Amino acid sequence: MPLIAFAAEETSKLPFYIAGGLLVCWALLVSVFAIRRETFPSSEGQARGVMAISVLLIACAMATAVITA
Repeated sequence: MPLIAFAAEETSKLPFYIAGGLLVCWALLVSVFAIRRETFPSSEGQARGVMAISVLLIACAMATAVITA
């Protein structure tokens, strides 16, 4: 009986796995573009966009890690 009660109290880690997976995919995508293009990002606006998306994904991963802990 205590094992069933413990399993019912555990929160799902799925949101963290999704957010972490998206962050990993984004990091790989940015790395591939940076390696293949010498001028990536080619403008200040693109650089800010990449930084904004990166910060958003990092914040989501951190928040879901704390929430699902």
